[in-house]
Amino acid sequence: MPAEPVAPPAVTDDDPGGRTVRRLVTVVALIAVLPALYLPGLNHKFLDLKIYMSAVDWWRVGHPLYDYVQPDRVQGELYFTYPPFSALLLWPFGLLKLGATVTIFTVLTVLAVVLTTRWLVTPVIDRHDLPRVFTLTAAVLLVLAVESTRETITFGQINMLLVVLILADLLFAVPQARRWAGVGVGLATALKLFPGIFIVYLLATRRWRAAAVASATAAAATLLAAAIAPDDSWRFWTQELWDNDRVGRTDYVGNQSLFGLLSRFTAPEKPDRLLWLLLVAVVAAYGLWRAARAARAGDLLTGLTLTGLVGSLVSPITWTHHIYWFVPAVVLLADAALSADRPDEARRRRWLGGLALGTAALIIYGVVTFQDWGTEPVRTHGPVDFVLQNTYVLLSLLLMATLPVRSVRRRPVDQPHPEEKSHQMDRHPQ
Repeated sequence: MPAEPVAPPAVTDDDPGGRTVRRLVTVVALIAVLPALYLPGLNHKFLDLKIYMSAVDWWRVGHPLYDYVQPDRVQGELYFTYPPFSALLLWPFGLLKLGATVTIFTVLTVLAVVLTTRWLVTPVIDRHDLPRVFTLTAAVLLVLAVESTRETITFGQINMLLVVLILADLLFAVPQARRWAGVGVGLATALKLFPGIFIVYLLATRRWRAAAVASATAAAATLLAAAIAPDDSWRFWTQELWDNDRVGRTDYVGNQSLFGLLSRFTAPEKPDRLLWLLLVAVVAAYGLWRAARAARAGDLLTGLTLTGLVGSLVSPITWTHHIYWFVPAVVLLADAALSADRPDEARRRRWLGGLALGTAALIIYGVVTFQDWGTEPVRTHGPVDFVLQNTYVLLSLLLMATLPVRSVRRRPVDQPHPEEKSHQMDRHPQ
């Protein structure tokens, strides 16, 4: 009598309970670490946001906007340094109590972190079949742990809101050739000058229409502010824009730009401007060349990340809360490491994975959070000082040279996620 055919065993998920526990432990551990990382930053007490609102209140009663000054223990004197268009958008918040304004800015920043992290991580999840909810949750918590995010929240800065405008434009509107592509970059530039580097990026990648829209949007917003506040606008664009001393001490370690690096060699004197401009030209040319090559190869995220790093390096003042661009750099490195899955790519996989982990560790610990750099001019006296005082500058240069241009592969839309496939086979064994 022939033996009865034996049905193949159903494919089941091995150790699903243990995997779930490990994920929960990871999430709980990240949540538990956040208070310790934020504790030092609570001393900031939303200082920058308070300066913005005090300056706007001063302006509202008839004083010149850029006459507002506030003493500071570290920086000496602090002023309102944004373009007049930013002051116009901040004006309505002056009608609220300060606590309400702080709450609104904090909530908007956290929502911006969640949204932008989802934009960055979802394509990686799809390409590598990663667990969606766990990966997104862990990624958001890690971004909240990064020093630039912590400083943005505890100072009351607007950086993450600008990042939303930039990423929405360059990851979605520009690639899809939307009619309004460029508006986000233009608005961000009108609010804070740093995003203007992305207009240069659009030109370098020959996105002529988007570059024109971005430039026109920035100009329109600036002219609107000039029509409403002509005297303050004239003063900002002809005088205050060129005065770095209004922003703070360029030698302070929180300034992680090339100009900050040079300033720490010459403090309390200013560094040689010609040397700085030469370095800026070399870094900008190389970084934007790599960014344009990445964009032409279809890796838009690498292109805009390189551009953000270039902007951080060439700006005279780049505070730690400005350098969001390490976050997409870590995502890019992790994605490239996961993609190096052939046996002959093991060495590259280790290098990219190690660089991703090292970068994440550095930007979470930071350069100012757990150090007191004091109120005196900061001088660089040797190699150790040079590395410690310029960690982000050196990291930016390293990433600018080594960020990989990825060959973006997508999982077919009709191919189920492996967890879904496993559940389907559990329900319908052969």
